Amino acid sequence: MKALLTHCLLLAALPTIARSEPANLIEAAGKQFTMGVGIDDRIHEMPDDWPLLKKHFQIITPENCMKPVAIQPTQGSFNFAQADAFVAFAQQNNLEIVGHCLVWAKDDRTPHWFYLDDAGNPLGREELLKRMKTYIDTVVGRYKGKIAMWDVVNEALADGNEDLRPSGWTKATGEEFIAKAFEYAHAADPDALLIYNDYNNELPAKREKMDRLIRSLLEKKVPIHAIGLQGHYEIDRIPFEQLEKTFEWAKSLGLQVVISELDIDMIPRGIWWADGGKNREEIAKINPYTEGLPQELLDRQAEQYAKLFSLFKKHSDNILRISFWNLHDGQSWLNDFPWKRTNHPLLFDRDRKEKPAYHAVIKALANPEN
Repeated sequence: MKALLTHCLLLAALPTIARSEPANLIEAAGKQFTMGVGIDDRIHEMPDDWPLLKKHFQIITPENCMKPVAIQPTQGSFNFAQADAFVAFAQQNNLEIVGHCLVWAKDDRTPHWFYLDDAGNPLGREELLKRMKTYIDTVVGRYKGKIAMWDVVNEALADGNEDLRPSGWTKATGEEFIAKAFEYAHAADPDALLIYNDYNNELPAKREKMDRLIRSLLEKKVPIHAIGLQGHYEIDRIPFEQLEKTFEWAKSLGLQVVISELDIDMIPRGIWWADGGKNREEIAKINPYTEGLPQELLDRQAEQYAKLFSLFKKHSDNILRISFWNLHDGQSWLNDFPWKRTNHPLLFDRDRKEKPAYHAVIKALANPEN
């Protein structure tokens, strides 16, 4: 009888064991989507970060070392030292790589020489496209078979009334440079997944511009495979409804989605650009959380991350990857942009410890009712 009672008690405990929290983000996500993170270019020199990185993430994006300004800051020479070290680290640790990015459609993010001939005059369409092809052939060709996916064109959509952001690219080629960038990247590595990446492109005005652009590319049989939604959100201002509409829009076009740079800013930054930026001197003094987030904010952050991941789970049949931007709070770009402040936007704190947001995400991913 005693043995039977013990056996029954063990059986009763099994459901509890089965419902224990997954060990990491990878296990929680399972086959729904890949978990990724944008990481410091010098990760190979940062062994304190390796355990956290390898425990939770499968694919990594370099913050800066694969951008054109890093790889070819001056004409006639390529600098692959940092990018090569990043790729070697990933291969040694069985991590996939997102190449970020081949064309950044902003003049202040493109090497100035790229648009100019030897006399300093603006290049025409044919010569600029030829220069872009040489760059893409060289970079993608170097890492063919080593990089799983590329952000081919980054941030080409305008925030104002125009469809595309005015740049040296648009002046010389209109929107043709976008199609050509994807065609050149596909030719250089036919197996790489190719992404158009932008910010706020889940919001109605920008999504409308994106819809026109992407439909035009697809009609021309341009090899574009996925849409990147950066996901740089602010606490209490996450556009859940518009995100869902964007997921449905992408699916209707046969495109996958990646969340490419996820975080939740805990000191909303929108005020920096309000009123033409006239109050920035005072705003730059705002730094309320130097000693950490109050529990109430930690809980709100957790709740909103959980709601996001419940939405991601709902649309996991069409979401390929979720990547956070930076590994932990201490490394977040939002500590310095758009002004210097102590921010707490991620799932792990400055000591690399799990925050309530982490456990909320794990619970949302593991919840069979989501």
